[in-house]
Amino acid sequence: MAKWDNMLAMLWMLRSGKKLTAAQIADSLEISVRTVYRYIDALGASGVPVVAESGHDGGVHILESFSETPLFFNALELKALVDAYKFAVGAGYPYAKELESALKKVENGLQEEQRHDLSLLTSGLDVIAPSRPPSVVPLLRELELAVKDGRTVHLTYHKVNSAQADERDADPYGLAYDRSEWYVVAFCHQSRAMRTFRVDRIAALKLTDACFERPEQFSVSDYFRSQAEEERQEDGPLAVIRIEGEPDTLNKLCSNWHLRHYLTERNDREARFLLDVPSMNKYLPKYLLSFGTSIRILEPVELKLLVQDRAREISRHYMDDAD
Repeated sequence: MAKWDNMLAMLWMLRSGKKLTAAQIADSLEISVRTVYRYIDALGASGVPVVAESGHDGGVHILESFSETPLFFNALELKALVDAYKFAVGAGYPYAKELESALKKVENGLQEEQRHDLSLLTSGLDVIAPSRPPSVVPLLRELELAVKDGRTVHLTYHKVNSAQADERDADPYGLAYDRSEWYVVAFCHQSRAMRTFRVDRIAALKLTDACFERPEQFSVSDYFRSQAEEERQEDGPLAVIRIEGEPDTLNKLCSNWHLRHYLTERNDREARFLLDVPSMNKYLPKYLLSFGTSIRILEPVELKLLVQDRAREISRHYMDDAD
């Protein structure tokens, strides 16, 4: 265990209020008694009132006046905080500056050796952020405020492949970050139904004076899953679909917007899905053909035959061109 991890473990041991001998601490942490005394000095220098008393009733303890334990993290906890900040920045998290400020406060409380170790631990990971318009961050902040306060918003929104933006009022129920994009799920007054809006397509947003009450227990992730269920072709018997491939290919397959909701099992060589037969027959043959020979359908046989038929159609099409 690293030095700072041992010091943290020792501090939590002493928080119990009991007196412990240096030998007891050394045995518990599997370090030497001499090292225990070095840790006592280091904790004292950090502001922790650790006392080592000699004699029959002596031992190591923390003074009763010490009511709050200073904020200590082990090396991996510190690394996790820094890495989480990198991911937040990469995702366009609207409170990244506040997160950076909090992280600076933590880092300022570290010893020089800790800061050096942290720099080494976190130097191997970077998050490549996609390009986003600067307006996304203030939009996310305003939308989150509207969700919290139950305020209706007026949106100027650009639909896909639409030359003009349209105006609408909406009650935002929650935000989601999915496939490197931010979305707001809202009840649209214009369509009188729940809708999903991509935040980077919002040209303008204004909080109105109107208020709404969000349904209890509403979950954005549950809404996304329910939408995927509704997009099935029709009700029908379910089929177990087994597909074999290399890990990278399966990663791409399993991240498909529709298929990922039906994934039931996955390992490095195989992915299993549970999907209704009508949807399987209509959508999967064409999609799976795009993977060529990098995947193999293990079951069901019906899906294999459909893919074979589609491949033969393509082959005949180009054979006719050759003639």
